[in-house]
Amino acid sequence: MELTRSAGILLPISALPSPYGIGTLGKAAFDFIDFLAAAGQTYWQVLPVGPVSYGDSPYQSFSSFAGNPYYVDLDRLAEDGLLTPQEASAPDWGDDPGLVDYGKLYEHRFDVLKLAAARGVPREREALDAFRREKPWLADYALFMALKRHFGMRPWHEWPDEDVRLHRPGACARWRSALWEDVELFEYIQLLFYRQWADLRAYAAEKGVRLIGDTPIYVALDSADVWAEPYWFQLDERNVPTAVAGVPPDAFTEDGQLWGNPLYRWDAMERDGFGWWIRRLGGAFELFDVLRFDHFRGLESYWAVPFGETTAKNGRWIPGPGERFVRAVFGWFPDKPIIAEDLGYLTPEVRSLLAFSGCPGMKILEFAFDPREPSDYLPHTYPRNCVCYTGTHDNDTLEGWRQETDPESLAFAKAYLGLSDAEGFGWGILRGGMTSVADLFVAQMQDYLGLGSEARMNTPGIPHGNWRWRMDADALTDELAARIAALTKLSGR
Repeated sequence: MELTRSAGILLPISALPSPYGIGTLGKAAFDFIDFLAAAGQTYWQVLPVGPVSYGDSPYQSFSSFAGNPYYVDLDRLAEDGLLTPQEASAPDWGDDPGLVDYGKLYEHRFDVLKLAAARGVPREREALDAFRREKPWLADYALFMALKRHFGMRPWHEWPDEDVRLHRPGACARWRSALWEDVELFEYIQLLFYRQWADLRAYAAEKGVRLIGDTPIYVALDSADVWAEPYWFQLDERNVPTAVAGVPPDAFTEDGQLWGNPLYRWDAMERDGFGWWIRRLGGAFELFDVLRFDHFRGLESYWAVPFGETTAKNGRWIPGPGERFVRAVFGWFPDKPIIAEDLGYLTPEVRSLLAFSGCPGMKILEFAFDPREPSDYLPHTYPRNCVCYTGTHDNDTLEGWRQETDPESLAFAKAYLGLSDAEGFGWGILRGGMTSVADLFVAQMQDYLGLGSEARMNTPGIPHGNWRWRMDADALTDELAARIAALTKLSGR
């Protein structure tokens, strides 16, 4: 399914303002949808919404199906009689409303959610039973989280009980009985998340706003996905990875990036008709209208690093499932738009696979203005079937880029786009992307707010301190919505 000419804004759920330490599916999310509608925007793009694990990264989640418990809105639980306002506000959620304090969330959030579950589960037993039947992944996820809590949050491959570590049915049944209270807590939290998400998505649809989700190509090693179904991954007989994912050295990282995710047994997945992937994307489309498929180039060939290496340097390229995957998996959802994240080292084979898929690729304006060589990211080179971004969550803000980029690139950008002080540097680049031929234009919210590097979401290769920025509660003004709407209308979006 093709995208029509339109525009959207990238803002993670975590970056929304709230009094509880992190953005949630509460009032601020509904207010942001109102803002998008007033600004003439058709799409809200978010980062992955799963439970975060190592480094607080949404790309390292305990489950590719579950929602992040931190995003369950506590005010809505109070409205439903599951909490008192005092219980919601009593914990210390952090002292800086502009940054997420993940340590404080980890310390307090589940205690508060447990209070809500103690009241909610008895009165919603039928709803919880129905939810269990609707979500076949829920049983393994809830047991996985209960076991992690029992074993001091150690990764599953370090659990002392070998039988449950290897997901043997008898051991799982015994532990499910022993830890039933925690298992039920994590099941109920997912019921709350999915209920609140459904309300938010329905409101977005009423306002003419569609949601773009983000599907990482890989799942975390320490996840319910790998623990429960190890046969889809490149693991040995004791479920230890034989090779892990990453990307080779490039102009940005001399050691490459060692992601550490387990790689897939593509041959086994193909023999099964890629059913695991069809279930995974099907689950994502329960939440989103459009998906961004992260690291699309990994379908053509992927960088495999022997397990135990400390950098990605010593990896090698291995052929991926390519057209067979695209035909089987993407073809299962013919009416659902999928954006291919085709950034990085692109070979003719990757470009051919993108053309075969028919998916729009991505164009990043911050990559466009190197005067030393021609760039596929300059707007005059775009095909219509693409998505133009100012930058992604891995890039600096436009203002941060302006401060850090070299003078030659800055001069090229100013000449190419006719940037002026009267219009403003950032707004001139936003105009350049908005008026491009790309079917969809998406900007980071930070760029409309004119924020600098302090508002950057992620710096690749830096394992800590990312994913923390939050928007000010008073940032969304009528004047800003009107200015964005005017530019959107002028650009025919």
